[in-house]
Amino acid sequence: MNVLSGKTAIVTGASSGIGWATARMFAEEGARVVVSGRRAEALDRLVAEIERFGGKAAAVCGDVKDESLAKELVEVAVGRFGGLDVAFNNAGIVGEMKPVSELTFADWNATLATNLTGAFFGAKYQVPAMLARGGGSMIFTSSFIGHTAALPGMAAYAASKAGLVGFMQALAVELGGKGVRVNAILPGGTDTPANPVNAPGATPEVKSFVTGLHALKRLASPEEIARSVLHLASDAASFITGSALIVDGGASINRS
Repeated sequence: MNVLSGKTAIVTGASSGIGWATARMFAEEGARVVVSGRRAEALDRLVAEIERFGGKAAAVCGDVKDESLAKELVEVAVGRFGGLDVAFNNAGIVGEMKPVSELTFADWNATLATNLTGAFFGAKYQVPAMLARGGGSMIFTSSFIGHTAALPGMAAYAASKAGLVGFMQALAVELGGKGVRVNAILPGGTDTPANPVNAPGATPEVKSFVTGLHALKRLASPEEIARSVLHLASDAASFITGSALIVDGGASINRS
């Protein structure tokens, strides 16, 4: 039996990478999926792919910095599929990588507005819908950066992702007695278009450095990260809430 049969899920940042892989995996496991991202064409391809294998999906294009998007996603989940059981608040950006003394307020605010405030907007509208169903699972994409490690030039990113763990924990305490579990995944380097190893002109030295940060000496596939999200979304994780699940290939512990 599919582990998400009969459930409805929202996935943000679904245009590519971890979000795309998770949305597809949710659908394969029986969930009806509402996907969101900033690239309408990519979302349409994802919906078509899901529908080809018999899944059900709807796309809403937009930016998580816009509160109205969070509201619309829940309205589509409830109006088209009858409710909301799972939310994967995955959308995020690395932002400008500069020393703090060179960061502008606009640089700082853009990163926090997407990674942290966007998560707040999502939760604000997702919580009532989940409570109406008697419970649910909410998952955020944080990072080991800002939690167990840091890299130069990533102060805004680290602050936003660390703040996301605190936000998740507060929600877990607030909602635990009402049947809503709240957790975060903390991925390591993942083979997505946003990874520096896939940037135009990236050298073998860049790839060697990034993979070398991990104890496993490689990047994750998006599907490997998606499996951790699926676990937290499913009833197999029924006693897991308030957890910052490190899925980083050993980057947090590696010193070699």
